[in-house]
Amino acid sequence: MEAKLSQLATLSQKDKTPAYLAVVSETLSRPDQPSLPTDLHVFIDTVTNPDIVGLVTGRQVISELVKNIGAGAVSDHDVRKRVVEDALATLQPRIASYEEQVNTLRFQLADLLEAEEEWTQAARVLMGISLDSGSRSLPDEEKFRVYIRIVRLLLEDEDSVQAETYYNRAASVSNSTTDKETQLQFRLCQARISDYARKFLEAAMRYHELSWVAEIDEEERKEILSNAVTCAVLAPAGPNRSRVLASLYRDERSSDLPTYNILSKMFLDHILRPAEVKNFEEKLRPHQLAKIAISSNDRLASTVDDDDPLEPSTSTRRGPSTVLDRAVMEHNVLASSKIYNNITFRGLGALLDLAPSAAETMARKMIEQGRLKGSIDQVDKLIWFEGGREEDDAQGKAGGLGEVEQTSEATGAPFTKRWDMQIRTTAANVESIVQHLAVKGLIQAPAVA
Repeated sequence: MEAKLSQLATLSQKDKTPAYLAVVSETLSRPDQPSLPTDLHVFIDTVTNPDIVGLVTGRQVISELVKNIGAGAVSDHDVRKRVVEDALATLQPRIASYEEQVNTLRFQLADLLEAEEEWTQAARVLMGISLDSGSRSLPDEEKFRVYIRIVRLLLEDEDSVQAETYYNRAASVSNSTTDKETQLQFRLCQARISDYARKFLEAAMRYHELSWVAEIDEEERKEILSNAVTCAVLAPAGPNRSRVLASLYRDERSSDLPTYNILSKMFLDHILRPAEVKNFEEKLRPHQLAKIAISSNDRLASTVDDDDPLEPSTSTRRGPSTVLDRAVMEHNVLASSKIYNNITFRGLGALLDLAPSAAETMARKMIEQGRLKGSIDQVDKLIWFEGGREEDDAQGKAGGLGEVEQTSEATGAPFTKRWDMQIRTTAANVESIVQHLAVKGLIQAPAVA
């Protein structure tokens, strides 16, 4: 190769271009491809020397070489990768003269690394592409595609911090294209960024929306729907999550998912048991099992003396340890509010596997944030739950007998009002049933003494 290049250097300038292009064609068509990296290194180093070849001829020859490599002239994957890496290393110091060729080589190397599932390395190669500076600035549509590809690659290795940086850059030029596939990739990245940032409620809504897009493959839509359910389960308990859970529960496709059991229990406000949580935990990704730290204020509030010689506490835990742990505990607090009128700190702690004061702290925070309706009596160590609907609106109806009239009465004690109403309604229902059976002759009226 060196001898051949020395001969070409003596040619006139107008004859050099076809001569070097002939060498490119001849070299790439050789059967002994393992020797290509060494020969092409010498060739590129010579052609890019302006004192020997000239800048115009050098650009033309390198462009043709890069084009042929991209078209598959080098069939062996490993050899092609070595050639591209070596060409990049040689041309990078001369990027001012060969910017377009360097960018093309970076795209080719990113493709090779992505095929090897080297996600982060492929993303870093794309990060080196000159998008905004230099003699050739890419259009916004092309920038948008590059940014989205970088985000997608980084998320494959769960590097959500850098991915969010490039996602924000993509968002600034997101209106530059109307291509549906690119826009769908952007929306999917949007949902995954919310997922990795632990904005689970937002991620669940975005995933669910995407699961209805017909252009996406059916199996992928099913996976996206499963992600929506997972994020909804991990979202903070409260009215907003309840609406998302309702939407997912009513989606007939959800019944085929392995996470349907926990979805239905959460929607129906059933208390989750440790075995069910453990089974769900096995399906989570590492970022969804991230450890969480207890704030200093919560830690202080949870260190109140819980010792009771009559009823010793069975748990010393001071708070949830993971995102899933917190989501399940908050759900069980809400589920308890549907079952009980009130519960002691110790009872709630036993349900959540927390120390009584830590259980009180969790309930207090949920009440403060408007995610739980209730009040706390710290003297009697009780949590009182308030109903989210009209009091006993489903009570007082005997099947087939129509409505039983209900009247309200001020008892002077708000916390006994519901109990009194339930007793009154039950008695009225029993009386109505007895009268109905007596009219039909199904029972004998009691004899009067």
